[in-house]
Amino acid sequence: MAVLLAAAIGVTFVYLPAGEYLGRFLGWVEGLGVWGLVLIVGIYIVACLLFLPGSMVTMGAGFLFGVVGGTAAASIGSTLGATAAFLVGRTLARPWVQRKVAAHARFRAIDRAVGEHGLKIVLLIRLSPLFPFNLLNYAFGLTRVSLRDYFLASWIGMLPGTLMYAYLGSVAKSLTELASGKAEGGVGQQVLFVVGLVVTVVVTVLVTRIAKRALDQAVPGVVEEPAQAGGETHV
Repeated sequence: MAVLLAAAIGVTFVYLPAGEYLGRFLGWVEGLGVWGLVLIVGIYIVACLLFLPGSMVTMGAGFLFGVVGGTAAASIGSTLGATAAFLVGRTLARPWVQRKVAAHARFRAIDRAVGEHGLKIVLLIRLSPLFPFNLLNYAFGLTRVSLRDYFLASWIGMLPGTLMYAYLGSVAKSLTELASGKAEGGVGQQVLFVVGLVVTVVVTVLVTRIAKRALDQAVPGVVEEPAQAGGETHV
């Protein structure tokens, strides 16, 4: 599925009119150099606060700056954005967040578990998200987890998904260049790049399943209920 999505993005950039305008914008951001990376970080922080889909930002970062640069920018942006939402949820927006999570029966069990094992539970939930990602950022502000543990667990727990989406964006760019005849290294290198994406997706899925089993042992029954609608379940 991830490879097909990357191919679809590549085709969009090459053949559809909308791809031309988006391509110009991405080219402008890429031309900013280091400041383009800073812009990605800023966009991600705003996306977290406004419940916007962060996965598209991560894919865009991978498209522009490759796997390493895209992952770094998206990781910093998502962690800072998640932390900003956490602080807002703990202070200014606390009553609103309490009303939003009231419908989630699992949150009470998670709240108790976080109070006892903050970093561990936050890390497992980040690896196997149960709530929409953006709501989860605010919801953790209601728990007793410390800011330090939340920041560290969120950063580590979001890395696998961030890497996968950045890789996906980078593959999309590679396919775009291949379709337009501008690819470097030939078809063989592009195939290896796609194989790398497949391996990354498989590893991410395995990590998610292992985390779910560990979380179910730590907080029995919490994994069984599907995530509620209202936002992404990953970065």
